[in-house]
Amino acid sequence: MLEKSQQKAKNWVSKAIAFYKASGKGIALAEFTNPKGPFVQDEMYIFVLNPKGIMIAHGVNEKYEGKNFIDIKDSTGKSFIQEIINAANVNGNGWIDYQWYNPVTKETKNKNVYFERVDDLIFCSGIYIEKLVDFITISIPENWIG
Repeated sequence: MLEKSQQKAKNWVSKAIAFYKASGKGIALAEFTNPKGPFVQDEMYIFVLNPKGIMIAHGVNEKYEGKNFIDIKDSTGKSFIQEIINAANVNGNGWIDYQWYNPVTKETKNKNVYFERVDDLIFCSGIYIEKLVDFITISIPENWIG
């Protein structure tokens, strides 16, 4: 289940990057910040950072736009934006887990985010992990009798 959800987040970022390349930075960032636009669906949305931690676009909270997030920490004290920036600048892409507010459930949940750097932008999207079962894959041997 987690793999399929992670693939959805990765596809969401790929779709955003393709849109950015096709339409240009201005139009793309406006659409990524549009809460009723094509880059917001339920709890899935795009957010875009610059390499210094400034939020360039955010799908569910346009008030974040232009704010410096470099020192933002999650509810456990993790400097997740700093980790995204560092990994994006070194590796170009990656995954990170942290605690964040889910706009659908209105609760803080575990979030698994994929990010990818293109030009001077870091495109991000993630999934909220709602249950422990989302973290694990259970394999039952064929000869198991329960």
